[in-house]
Amino acid sequence: METVQIKRKTNETDIDLKLTIHGEGKCSINIEIGFFKHMLESFCKHSSINLDITAKGDIEVDFHHTVEDIGICLGMAFDKALGEKKGIKRFGWASVPMDDSLSSVSIDISGRPYLVYKVNFPTEKIGTFNVELFKEFFKAFSDNAKLNLHIINEYGENSHHIIESVFKAFAKALSMAVEITGNNDIPSTKGTL
Repeated sequence: METVQIKRKTNETDIDLKLTIHGEGKCSINIEIGFFKHMLESFCKHSSINLDITAKGDIEVDFHHTVEDIGICLGMAFDKALGEKKGIKRFGWASVPMDDSLSSVSIDISGRPYLVYKVNFPTEKIGTFNVELFKEFFKAFSDNAKLNLHIINEYGENSHHIIESVFKAFAKALSMAVEITGNNDIPSTKGTL
């Protein structure tokens, strides 16, 4: 299954997300968090994943619930869209610069969630967005997509550049991992992922 729609409503958020794994990088992101919207648009563009998100959340409290719940829904959609994971490359990696910053992301679509996140920011916020929420997003995605996700910022001086290099590397690594190899095997000696 290539295209998946996830709807998730809680007392804190209301999210409607549609994902097409092998798309053209088209997206429609309707959320009330400007910088996060910018990062998700960059992710779509560089992953070739199509993504439509409409999300409302209790942003009068803070952005935490909305950011984390979008990660949950994106991970759920990703896992469901891959199905048995037959014929995918499984592993993906990318190292992407953004001016002063360089970040590397490695992915194993293993069926086992695990996050390694080594990203330090020189500031606590980018505009009104608290940078610690990016870890919450990637953790929620990794847990629900059931994959290993290693994110390392090698260096950087500007918080905006750091996270933009992370999202672009994440996009390129994910795009590589879901590439179709031409065979219909599950890429595991176990026979299952």
